[in-house]
Amino acid sequence: MPVNGQSHIRIARPSRDLAAAERFWAEGLGLSVVWRSAGGQAHGEHDLLMLGWPDASWHLELVHDATAPVEPVPTEEDLLVVYVDEEVPEDLVVRLEEHGGRRVLSPNPYWNEWGVTIEDPDGYRLVLSRRGWSNS
Repeated sequence: MPVNGQSHIRIARPSRDLAAAERFWAEGLGLSVVWRSAGGQAHGEHDLLMLGWPDASWHLELVHDATAPVEPVPTEEDLLVVYVDEEVPEDLVVRLEEHGGRRVLSPNPYWNEWGVTIEDPDGYRLVLSRRGWSNS
């Protein structure tokens, strides 16, 4: 299969606390748990949590290795943007905050004008944009 617009994308990140991340992404945003596995006690055997929407062509992979944890080091510009194509529902923002998120201002005024930025429990930023998007 060639690499093209139908190719699935996995966004892989380390996490300090997979339970906290799951609360944010699943209970807060509404992603489904696609896969979960517990690692062993040997180095490199990590716990794994994959989340996504069933009809999406992407998913998040969050990993934690208790024997050799990798500290997440997101920056203010590491963004996962979801284009909502309408006003961002305030109840969604509140739900994300209730599930471990923290609403923040973006250093890029574009995202403050066109969306809401929320940090997940590991400090990675989710932008819910009221704009729509199409690559075509």
